[in-house]
Amino acid sequence: MRPRLDVPVLHGSLVRLEPLTAGHTADLVRAAEEDRSSYAYTLVPRATEMGAYLAAQFAREREGLIPFAQVRVADGMAVGCTAFWNPRTWPARPELRAIEIGWTWLAASAQGTGINVEAKLLLFTYAFETLGVTRVDLKTDARNERSRHAIERLGACFEGVLRNWSPSWAPGEEGQLRDSAMFSVIDTEWPAVKSSLHARLEVTDP
Repeated sequence: MRPRLDVPVLHGSLVRLEPLTAGHTADLVRAAEEDRSSYAYTLVPRATEMGAYLAAQFAREREGLIPFAQVRVADGMAVGCTAFWNPRTWPARPELRAIEIGWTWLAASAQGTGINVEAKLLLFTYAFETLGVTRVDLKTDARNERSRHAIERLGACFEGVLRNWSPSWAPGEEGQLRDSAMFSVIDTEWPAVKSSLHARLEVTDP
């Protein structure tokens, strides 16, 4: 049984991370259909699939998923999703030692606006400074150069590629496995990563 975490709303100046609910459905339908050209390797539901997508995310909460809607502060619209995932405890101890950030996607209009950077800052901060983890993982399809570059710019360390590691979300590859590029930030790196993310948010084009 994975530990169950109750994470509050996480507030930033650009984005607010709210626990995902069915009330976000209409906004997320609009967000997912804006421009899908950057979703080749990412699980982003079509409008007709959003209800099933949310139901699946809620079901995954029993497996340790903590899903959020990414709400743009400027207009109050939910423009994507993200999550904590795969929380792990110390051997024979209930305290968390590591957690993953994943299940992330953003509407085209929210990409490149600083929302992703601030959302990751909020999640990293909560993970290291409230949950007290020693490691945060991130992973992506090894072929997804855009996502790999974005993760590296966050300050995460590339650890290598695990072959046939995760389900593929690429069209036409249903039921197949993908190679996953693995990244992490550990607790000793967090102060420098935090400073770097704050610096990125201070510039006009994060």
